[in-house]
Amino acid sequence: MDSQTLTAILFVAVVLVTVGITFWASRQNAGTADFYAGGRSFSGFQNGMAISGDYMSAASFLGISGAIALSGYDGFLYSIGFLVAWLIALLLVAELLRNSGRYTMADQLAYRMRQRPVRTAAATSTVVVSIFYLLAQMVGAGALVALLLGVTDPAIKAWTIVGVGLLMVFYVTVGGMKGTTWVQIVKAVLLMAGTILITILVLAKFHFNISELLGAAADKTGKGEAFLQPGLKYGLTTTSKIDFLSLGLALVLGTAGLPHILIRFYTVPTAKAARTSVMWAIGLIGAFYLMTLALGFGAAALLDTGPESKVVASGGNLASPLLAEAVGGGDGSTGGAVLLALISAVAFATILAVVAGLTLTSASSVAHDLYATVVKSGQATEKDEVKVARVAAFVIGGIAIALAIPAQKLNIAFLVALAFAVAASANLPSIVYNMFWRRFNTRGATWAIYGGLVSCVVLVFFSPVVSGLGVNPTTGASLSLFPADVDFHWFPLQNPGIVSIPLGFFFGWLGTVTSQEPAAEERYTELEVRAFTGAGAEQATHH
Repeated sequence: MDSQTLTAILFVAVVLVTVGITFWASRQNAGTADFYAGGRSFSGFQNGMAISGDYMSAASFLGISGAIALSGYDGFLYSIGFLVAWLIALLLVAELLRNSGRYTMADQLAYRMRQRPVRTAAATSTVVVSIFYLLAQMVGAGALVALLLGVTDPAIKAWTIVGVGLLMVFYVTVGGMKGTTWVQIVKAVLLMAGTILITILVLAKFHFNISELLGAAADKTGKGEAFLQPGLKYGLTTTSKIDFLSLGLALVLGTAGLPHILIRFYTVPTAKAARTSVMWAIGLIGAFYLMTLALGFGAAALLDTGPESKVVASGGNLASPLLAEAVGGGDGSTGGAVLLALISAVAFATILAVVAGLTLTSASSVAHDLYATVVKSGQATEKDEVKVARVAAFVIGGIAIALAIPAQKLNIAFLVALAFAVAASANLPSIVYNMFWRRFNTRGATWAIYGGLVSCVVLVFFSPVVSGLGVNPTTGASLSLFPADVDFHWFPLQNPGIVSIPLGFFFGWLGTVTSQEPAAEERYTELEVRAFTGAGAEQATHH
């Protein structure tokens, strides 16, 4: 049996297992608490698995190992950023948010503010972040399936994206949070098992001697010692140093503002379980990112990473699957075919789990914040709310499919970093101010969200990512979003975080101090008690 048939069979098996889980979970969905928060029935360990399943996206699994394979030490800096980010989430956000909200990020903000403006702003920002992130995952899915099944026809790639989009809408509309969480847990187990297997096989090739592995990688790439030291990708010019700082800020602060990560804290019964789940997530994610070292340097040592290679042509995204094939016995061998199929099926499961989580988050926000509170003024029935969430999942899925098909040539990592920058600029300032600043009020919250969101998107539009980066010398393709001959960029950095995050905080401060609205002092005290003790965290948050 050739590797493509084997891959197709494994793909179908992964999809069937997840579809089965979703049907099983749908039988247990009773009301909105089940649909949005899985009935708050998950233990700390289960939620920790699901968080890591939600967080270790295709960008981590495929993108980071590729970045290490191509730029060595500088590629590993992504791993560090993603991991350190969890400490911010744990210390600043996890427990306080779990105690003070109900289903969405806006619950926590709207608790002491005027409901309508704040919920509208929070829902807008949630949907924007989710769509950027969804795009990256779906583009990744199209590229992965195309590689595995040897497809070059753009129409078939487009149908792959449509297929992934329909699957994610199915998970959300049928399974709700319970189905989505179990899909994420299964995916986390598959991903960890697959990564551990490849890591052991790579290390075995170098007699479990890490310095031998690093030496082989430095020699094979032809870059020598420079491959193992800072400066291959960042640090060549002052601009690229500032750009790296900006990227780091976006990664570290963005995690604590990502709506699909925040919503996970509501699926556990207590604040203690929320803490436990983050500890498990840090352990699993930390182990995973350490293993990306072996995957990345292993790919550099064992694969061809020259200008004409498949790894370079895919922007590094195919380093992990091709490495799996190489350690399994190489191209054409049964072991190579089995491992390539296995790792690709795991990467596909990764994409499915993450897109389901994202779609559920934005659909919940539309139904719970916009429909139930803004449109119906808190008078909507639970049944209507869940119905609207299902319709919203279809619409958001449709938008993501429509945008992902033309975006297939884009770099996945750029889209993900952009989602992080928007989350850090728009969501984080309002969450932090709301928890720690007594005077913060409605105008401050809306200005922080819209100010951070607009400044981030505008700066990206006028950055080199959209126009003016020139062409790739090997493929001749434009490195920016627009064709190579179009150039209207004036903002020098590729990631806007270093400017847009402080702007988000500044607008939040400015909106608050220029507003005449009295701060709801007693509501703040109540929120503080609730956030730090968990007292009354289950009650409705309408007022």
